[in-house]
Amino acid sequence: MKRRTFLAGATAWGLGLVSRPGRTADDLGYSAPPRFTRPETSGEEGGLWALMDREERNLRRSPLIVRDGDLQSYVQDIACRLGSDHCPDIRVTLVRTPLFNASMAPNGMMQVWTGLLLRVENEAQLAAVLGHEIGHYLQKHSVERLRDIKSKSAIGQVFGLFGLAGAVGQLAVAASAYAYGRQHETEADRIGAQLMHRAGYQVGEAAKIWSNLLAESQAAEGKGANGSLLFATHPAPPERRAMLEDIARSLPDGVTGEEAFGRHVQRYLDEWLNDEIKRGQYAESLVLTTRHIARKFALETMHYHRGEIYRLRGRDGDLDLALGDYRNAIENDKPYPLALRGIGLIQRQRGQRKEAIEMLSRYLELAPAAPDALFIQSYIAELNS
Repeated sequence: MKRRTFLAGATAWGLGLVSRPGRTADDLGYSAPPRFTRPETSGEEGGLWALMDREERNLRRSPLIVRDGDLQSYVQDIACRLGSDHCPDIRVTLVRTPLFNASMAPNGMMQVWTGLLLRVENEAQLAAVLGHEIGHYLQKHSVERLRDIKSKSAIGQVFGLFGLAGAVGQLAVAASAYAYGRQHETEADRIGAQLMHRAGYQVGEAAKIWSNLLAESQAAEGKGANGSLLFATHPAPPERRAMLEDIARSLPDGVTGEEAFGRHVQRYLDEWLNDEIKRGQYAESLVLTTRHIARKFALETMHYHRGEIYRLRGRDGDLDLALGDYRNAIENDKPYPLALRGIGLIQRQRGQRKEAIEMLSRYLELAPAAPDALFIQSYIAELNS
């Protein structure tokens, strides 16, 4: 699903297969092919595999790789449950990039970007994305797409779909130039839903992903649903959401895995949210953090970062909104240290010396080794003078 336009809607073929309720995944007619054998390097497909192998080696040397064996194994295990017999050939790499993206190359290399992990809410939603990518892999859609690219310069850009060269800046160009077609997208959605169902996940979670992403896109001021960089690669039109909901009615039951997912990503939330805020797309980031707050996920962390978004945006009334979020982040027995700093900085700016000194001092008590400790000490000294 990386760097391509998601074309909406189901064809009559697709809807006909999933419209009757009560059918199982096996009833829908998809049978995964046997494991792929490595093609001869002298052939066209073998050459593509060799090129992807090279890109994979380059990727694994990148400083953006998330080198956490536990988290990597967790996502790898989900991919293996979806891929079943193809598990030995699927190699998951987590990449620290604040956009919603995943991809799978013909040789089995799969990338999952941290912006995706920040946005999905549970294992089932993650499985929907991974299952879609595995669907493309099983049907060799990426091989077909690469075969369609004739010039060497175009091939070089396609490698960016799987590697990190020009990752953020070229997303929109790559999305429009190298999009999967409607039939491939519909087919991958259908296969991904069946893989989810067979692995025991709630298929209905797939449609929720696109509802959430569409809400972010629509909040992008001055750009709308089709202009956001995020949705240059992952638009979530209502027609596609409706198709996924229809599939889900045919494949009921299953688990969401919300608790396990939250437990695995919790320690990275600050890092990933900092990356998200640095994108400077404050309206989209506000939708994201507000959604997590509404579902009561990592409340102190989300309140602090939403407060940061308001403070950095700095519109009329934003500082008051930031203060409200910061105060929510310190109201329990273990106050969020950075929220104390946030309150102190705003109150220093407003001339509220007493509370500014109190909050900044408490911040240093809780985080004496903070990288900005010297600056905060200078602020306190200034306020006391």
